[in-house]
Amino acid sequence: MSDTDPRRDAAIHRLKAKRDLRTNLVSYVVVNAFLVLIWAATGANFFWPIFIIGGWGFGLAMHAWTVYGQKPITEEDVTREMERRGGDVVE
Repeated sequence: MSDTDPRRDAAIHRLKAKRDLRTNLVSYVVVNAFLVLIWAATGANFFWPIFIIGGWGFGLAMHAWTVYGQKPITEEDVTREMERRGGDVVE
């Protein structure tokens, strides 16, 4: 049995998730700004960075959703799921 407080573990997990999201956001801004500069320096024809901006932006939005949008799993959720599954055996 572990002596750690589950609330402390959950708080540490959330703080790490928020830090990871901030790192992802900074990388997104820096890399995409660089790509836009390359696009502008090479003639500024078809705006090809939109593919990276859009794809990565969608991933970043999903990352933000997991950090800020999803509610944490509670003991009530676990109990309700166990009751719903009944006698199923987990392998």
